[in-house]
Amino acid sequence: MEQQTIIITGASDGIGAAAARQLSGKGERVVLAGRSPAKTAAVADELGAPYHLADYTDLDQVRNLASELRATYPRIDVLANNAGGIMGNRELTKDGFEKTFQVNHLAPFLLTHLLMPTLLPSRAKILQTSSVAAQRYGHVDIDDLQNEKNYAPQKAYGDGKLENILFTRELHHRFHDQGVSTAAFHPGVVATNFASDTTHLMRYFYHSPLTRLFTITPAQGAEPLVWLAEGTPGRTWQSGGYYDKNKPARTNAQADDTHLAQQLWDRSAAMLKLWMVD
Repeated sequence: MEQQTIIITGASDGIGAAAARQLSGKGERVVLAGRSPAKTAAVADELGAPYHLADYTDLDQVRNLASELRATYPRIDVLANNAGGIMGNRELTKDGFEKTFQVNHLAPFLLTHLLMPTLLPSRAKILQTSSVAAQRYGHVDIDDLQNEKNYAPQKAYGDGKLENILFTRELHHRFHDQGVSTAAFHPGVVATNFASDTTHLMRYFYHSPLTRLFTITPAQGAEPLVWLAEGTPGRTWQSGGYYDKNKPARTNAQADDTHLAQQLWDRSAAMLKLWMVD
């Protein structure tokens, strides 16, 4: 198979770094995007791969990342929107959005939009790292996307992961007939630095000595991302789907609400003052 150019966000650690290692080992051209300059550079040096920096709590950095990627890579075969996380107390970013909502949904939504002029002619695969939290904690209120009325860290995170799936569905609806394929997946409960930025109980679960009894390794968690990136849409997997253990999976009932997916798209574009390609 011809070498692919694969952009992985959240690639400085955890699932993103593990997927970069596996895909690089398969001969793919991997491009890393991460928040931490030191950690991202270390993984890039290890793999001999290019890297770019962006902190998703600052949307100007997302815009700069998109500009760099478009200028540097005329073809992008895979965009893996992997960056995300659970936060603590409710707070707003410098852009004026609730932090969990921005990091998990708005930032990858913006990045994907800005890369669409490259992704479309590349007939790219656009992948979202979601989570079983979408089913357990998520309930998207289209009139309260930033959880002003009902904030809890796990709910905001679950909403974000559900929004990843809704975004996947709507991307498929809008762009699959132009050659773009999309998928979201649950990587499993992975022992990483996930939840290190939160005061929520999840921090103590993920960073407890007992973690290894309940979690899988980052390398194992990266396998679904690698499977999707290496696969052939329409043959290996179906565009617009949600996957768990490399199989189509059921999740939150809202994930199948096509009207909600369209509304989320339109509200997100309005928040970011975007006119998305149709």
